[in-house]
Amino acid sequence: MFAGLWARGVALECRSATLTKLPRQSSIRALHHTTSKPSALLAAAAAIPRTWNKPSSLLSSARAFTRKAAGPRRPFDPRFFSANAAQAEAATAELPVLSPPAVGGWLLGSAGLVFAIIVVGGITRLTESGLSITEWRPITGVLPPLSRAQWEEEFDKYKLTPEFKLMNHSISLEEFKGIFFWEWSHRVLGRIIGVGFVIPLAYFALRKRLTATLPKHLTAMALLIGAQGALGWYMVKSGLEDSLMDTPGAVPRVSQYRLAAHLGTAFVLYAGMFGTGLSAIMDWRFANKGVWSGFKENGTKWQEVLQNPLVKRFSRGAKGLTALVFLTALSGAFVAGLDAGLLYNEFPLMGGRLAPPADELFNPAYSKSADQSDIWWRNIFENPTTVQFDHRCLAITTYFATGLMYAATFNPALRAVLPPLTKRMATSAFAMANIQVLLGISTLLYLVPIPLAAAHQAGSVALLTTMIHILVSLRRPGAAARAWRQALQRAKKTT
Repeated sequence: MFAGLWARGVALECRSATLTKLPRQSSIRALHHTTSKPSALLAAAAAIPRTWNKPSSLLSSARAFTRKAAGPRRPFDPRFFSANAAQAEAATAELPVLSPPAVGGWLLGSAGLVFAIIVVGGITRLTESGLSITEWRPITGVLPPLSRAQWEEEFDKYKLTPEFKLMNHSISLEEFKGIFFWEWSHRVLGRIIGVGFVIPLAYFALRKRLTATLPKHLTAMALLIGAQGALGWYMVKSGLEDSLMDTPGAVPRVSQYRLAAHLGTAFVLYAGMFGTGLSAIMDWRFANKGVWSGFKENGTKWQEVLQNPLVKRFSRGAKGLTALVFLTALSGAFVAGLDAGLLYNEFPLMGGRLAPPADELFNPAYSKSADQSDIWWRNIFENPTTVQFDHRCLAITTYFATGLMYAATFNPALRAVLPPLTKRMATSAFAMANIQVLLGISTLLYLVPIPLAAAHQAGSVALLTTMIHILVSLRRPGAAARAWRQALQRAKKTT
């Protein structure tokens, strides 16, 4: 019996001495070769000092071999929590689902596609291409005309529209292809967004990779994408109506109300995707690394920051400014829909005055009611002069409000508690506001050239992006992220 114990001890000590110097896979191969060659065991036993037979040395060797063979420990490994693996696994199973970074990356990518379609949609409007496709075919419309006969067929359909009869009756087939391209690109990009959102959503939902509140919110976004397609066609139809031919002085273009609704929905989709994706990534970082808005903390710093009265006041102001940025961008849709940027191409004056005459801002000709009770709101939304004046006022207000927010970050008391990420984004927001003002003024002075006007519309999305980033930086970690962070901290304390 003692001889058997001695042989086993020699083998274990030999293996541990050899395997501790090897990686995991090499250790397994070395174990196989060692156990298959008894002569190697005897040679190794002769070289081992006589201290091998101590029980503590034997036990430590066995533990070393076990650790090496098992590889690095994973977070929430049952052995990481306690010696009772069953209890540890049950505790881990009780943790809520926390969305992985892949979910956040997918949402940010979807937001990038929405950003792109907003820019392409702006170019489509600026090039007056939106009415070139006269039918809505969600499936077959993916393919453009592929033969000359198909191009002729599409061109013949366009010739029946008021836009061709009143404005483009002299364009050639090649010129028609140019405007057709932008509208087709805009529609195909919308389909790509729908497919690229719905399929990953179904995958992550079936794989249970979504935090508890995400399925409901993301499903609403998916439905909104579908509604956006229908709304786009509803907008295009307003410019194809034959009644425009009977209206004196009518210009064949889409309704500015429907255009604003279409653009506003795109902004809502973008904000939802970008904000949700950014929140998912920040929650993952908080749960695994304890990082919150630039703070490397132990899990309680965010509470101290968000409970500070100065931070609360700053957060309320940031929310109000975000709404103002959204409203200013939406007013730009009315400017584009009415071609109001072609009036008063000077800044900061309008016709040599800070504001046009009152009878021009509230022209009775735009009223459709006998008692002119609608003169106020109809001029605000239908009078190009008033629409441009409103957009100017909103843009100037947004610029100075962004400057005040940026200046507030230099208040010593606020700066001491404001998260680093928030301060960086406040700087970015003010920088973007300056760029946006320069783009807007340049677009106005140069009579709305397409590159400047498209860049101005993209700038509105970029400014909204910085404001959403500020709001997310002042958001408390999600419930799932807090639960995982607490579990990880408890696990570290027990080891």
